[in-house]
Parts: sequence; C-alpha cells; structure tokens
Amino acid sequence: MLNRNRKLVVSLVCLALLLAGCSGARKMMPTPNVHLDENRDFYAELHPRLKSTEVPLFFITDRASEKDEEGNLRYGHVRSSSLAFGSAVVDLGRNISWEELLEASRTQQRLKSVNLELREVKEIIRGPGTPLPYARIDGKIVERPDLAKRNEDTTQAFRQAMIEQLELTPRKEVFIYVHGYHNTFEDAAFAMAELWHFMGRIGVPIIYTWPAGYPGLFGYTYDRESSEFTVYHLRKVLSQIASIPEVEKVHLIAHSRGTDVAVNALRELTLAARAAGIDPKEKFKIHNIILAAPDLDLQVAEQRMVGDRLAETAHRFTIYTSPKDKAIGVAAKLFASPRGRLGTLGMEQLPETTIEVLKYGRANFAVVNFSGASDTTQSQGDRYGHSYFRDAPTVSSDVVLILRDDLDPGTPGRPLEPLGLKFWRVPPGYPSLEPGQ
Repeated sequence: MLNRNRKLVVSLVCLALLLAGCSGARKMMPTPNVHLDENRDFYAELHPRLKSTEVPLFFITDRASEKDEEGNLRYGHVRSSSLAFGSAVVDLGRNISWEELLEASRTQQRLKSVNLELREVKEIIRGPGTPLPYARIDGKIVERPDLAKRNEDTTQAFRQAMIEQLELTPRKEVFIYVHGYHNTFEDAAFAMAELWHFMGRIGVPIIYTWPAGYPGLFGYTYDRESSEFTVYHLRKVLSQIASIPEVEKVHLIAHSRGTDVAVNALRELTLAARAAGIDPKEKFKIHNIILAAPDLDLQVAEQRMVGDRLAETAHRFTIYTSPKDKAIGVAAKLFASPRGRLGTLGMEQLPETTIEVLKYGRANFAVVNFSGASDTTQSQGDRYGHSYFRDAPTVSSDVVLILRDDLDPGTPGRPLEPLGLKFWRVPPGYPSLEPGQ
C-alpha cells in the first residue's frame, strides 16, 4: 500500500509539472504555416475597429470574482454557483504598431518579441446562483420570480452584447474556447486571442473559463472535480448562444481536460434534444467541435462519443492526438487507463466495434495525428508535447483551415495524409505538399 501511495504522489507531481499552465511573460504563439503564403491576406477585409494590436474578447465564467492587491478584478480557482459574463482585452504587443504585428504574424523569424498582456477585464453582469429555487404549481415547475427575472436580465444583456459584436463581422459565427487543467483565466484569454488573431479575427471570440488552477500537489484532483461542476453551466451557455437568431454557426474548441467538459455538456444537450424529437445539430448550430490533446479515458470517450453519436451533433468533429504527448501519458498511468487515453489514440487501439462504426458511419469525423518531429524546433513552448495545437505551426495551420476556410480533411486546401478509418496525419511542412515550400 505504501509503495502504491508513493507511486500516486509521484504521478501527481509529474502531471502537475506537465499539464501546468504557462508562467512568466507569455510570447505570441509561433506563426502558423498558412500565414507564410504570400498569396493570402487574412486581414484584407477586416473591420477598421479590429485593426489593432488589441484583441477584444468576451468571457463567461463560473470562477468567483476576486480583487488583487491593487484592487483590480481577477478570477482565481474558487468556484461560483453563478455565471459571470464580461469582456477583456489582450494586447498582442503593447509597444508595437498594427503594421509591426502583421509583419510578425507573417514570419517565423520575428525581429521583435511579441509579448502578450491581459488588460481591461470587466464583468458586465453576473446571473443568480444555480440551481434556481422552484416549486410545482398547478402541475408546472415555476422558478422563484425574482431570481427568474434576474436570470432573464443576464441573458438579455449577453444577447445584446453578442449582437453588437456580430455587426462588426460578415461571419455571424461564435468561437468558444474551453481551456484545460491548471489553466488560469489569463491562460485561456491568451490562447483564444492568439487563435482568433491568426484566424483573421472573424466572428465573435468567447472564452469559457472554469475554476481550474488549484495550487499544490492535489490541484489535478480539485480541477478534475471542477470540470464536472462546470458542465451544467456550459450546457446553459451553449443553449443561450444557439437561441440568438443572429448567430448562424457555433464552433467549440476544447483543450486537455476542457475536452471532458465540452463532451459532457454536448452529450447532455444531445440526449435531451433527441428525447424531445429535435435534431441537436440544427438546434444548437454546432458547426465544428475540435478536441485538442483530449485528457479522456479511451473507453469512457467511446461510450460518450461513439455510443451517444456525438459526431451527429456537429457538421464536423475533429480530434487531435499525439503519441508524444507526455502529459497524457502520465495521466494514463495515474488513472490506470486499460486501453490508454484519447489524446494518444492510434488506429491500433481501436476495438472491433468502433472500427465497424467508423466503416459504416458517414459522419464528418476525423482523428488527426501529430507526431511532433517536424515541429520540434518551432515548438519551444511545448516542451511536453501537450499544447501542440497552438505551438506547432503545422497543427495550428490545420485548425485555421478548419475554422476559417471550413475545409474537410484531404481536400486540396487541407492536404492531410490519409491513414484510413477516418484517421489522418499532419505531414512535415504542412499544409505545403513538400517541406519548406
């Protein structure tokens, strides 16, 4: 027993080191390879108000609000029973111009460092605590009127802010980023700001940030339960966004432990919609689901995603995996996953039942494998192979091609290498056909 406990502590320490969010000054992610194409201008039709080093984001969080030593608003790891909606600004290089930022966004050899800074975090409105008290009156469930009114006011404020932001872009689409374990509010804001910038600043960017980042040895266990706590709230958020008539498409991008949050919320929405005879794809407007480096037990993922047919809830369902993801490898040992974790999935791990599903099914589903070898010199921030979706220029390019260009795998503009059974590989130099092109 003593030896087993010692192994558990060692695994927790390793996982804490590997999955921990970034610390210190955050530099802008490496330029995706798609931005090296001189024939493409991702910012040509950008609204003048968006041509700035400042990236405006919306955030939705069930982190409790706090004050730092200077009295400024901040969000830590403490859970809140209520959801807050607000805005934040991430500056992609405070001391550089828009033209200098564009130059840095089109090269992999930047002359000037681009440091990220989070500013102007504002909580616009916070809803009532959940769940709302209710009573059954004349056979109907009735929520407490004052809290129901407050909840509706929160919803309306959110809708109005969304509508105003959608007016700045011809793409009436919403991009939601759900972060992973041990990530701070700042980590989530930086990741979404970078991704949205390299997508060409289309649509409306939102970070859904849950109460992760508990300090100490057992931070992973706290964060794991926080990821279960937040599912109810994310489910409500996705329903509210889909109910806005001006929103045409919703894209959900989740990383690491955040993939479990996203999968569970979508699963519950999907089951409820189907039980009511409603097509979940139409109701929730989910166009893309992207799971990057998913920290999920493979057998659990099969039950939830294949068994409950989550691929049918979205127009396109993409999973990024890597055999060199050290963080997922440690998680597999910590939880004694019998067949491994989804984040390192390879074709050889598939059971016969899932193989038959993939052969028979027509869902737009893809597992994209990243070996890491082609990007090791470019991925200095990804020492443990877990954040390759932003740190590897080949993989970030593929994410851009999905979200901005709406391309399926294997099409001329998205030349992934087919492996069979809806599995694909990111080749060196991607998306060029030859490395170095």
